Amino acid sequence: MLSTRHSAVAGLFYPESPEPLRRELDDLLAASDPAPAGPAPKALIVPHAGYVYSGPVAARAYRRLEPVRGAIRRVVLLGPAHRVWLDGMAVPPQSAFATPLGQVPLDREAIERIADMPGVQVSNAAHAKEHSLEVQLPFLQTVLDDFALVPIAVGRCPAEQVGAVIDALWGGPETLIVVSSDLSHFLDYEEAREIDGRTRDKILGRRADLCDQEACGARAINGLMCSTAARTLSIEAVDLRNSGDTAGDRKRVVGYGSFVLS
Repeated sequence: MLSTRHSAVAGLFYPESPEPLRRELDDLLAASDPAPAGPAPKALIVPHAGYVYSGPVAARAYRRLEPVRGAIRRVVLLGPAHRVWLDGMAVPPQSAFATPLGQVPLDREAIERIADMPGVQVSNAAHAKEHSLEVQLPFLQTVLDDFALVPIAVGRCPAEQVGAVIDALWGGPETLIVVSSDLSHFLDYEEAREIDGRTRDKILGRRADLCDQEACGARAINGLMCSTAARTLSIEAVDLRNSGDTAGDRKRVVGYGSFVLS
């Protein structure tokens, strides 16, 4: 019988009790601009630090999902593997991921469909303590109705392999692609702004050559840029800030960007 992956960073990256968590998410989303008229989002790139740091930046992208909250039934979520060394990509063995807001079922059929693709393996260890995917779930549980999840931890892996997996899971308007990534790490404020600005321009230019120093989720972002299906989408930079703008000093900051592909 398949098991449930329980929260690993509740109480650290975001509140561990449901009501405080709901209030924080509601406040973050309420402080963001409403979704403008236009094409529905198909993919997001959002940051994954503690909510006090990156939550305002992520919320600005997640607010864009309001008009399609009932249409999205599956989320393909990719993010970097921070906790274990990983060659390729890893899907989990569980049947659900849990947060303080409840359980999210995994789309086992979709997971099994990609499990034999080049670069893909099944690994509990890659997911057990990984925060880059987990911190996105309460946002998704708040802005969407019921949905199934395909979580993919991305390690050292060619962008073309990641892009092929994204294409295999692309689906129609029922499927949302989310890439979880912070930007530069532990630079001073002005240097981070300069480097993150160049990273933003690379993403807007559909470049697939980001390095780890530019974005910890570089391999997942590069994979999205290599996706054949994603080439038809427009890309918008919704927000670009760092921890010196949101919380913390400006001597040693982490960069955050949110992007919407429609």
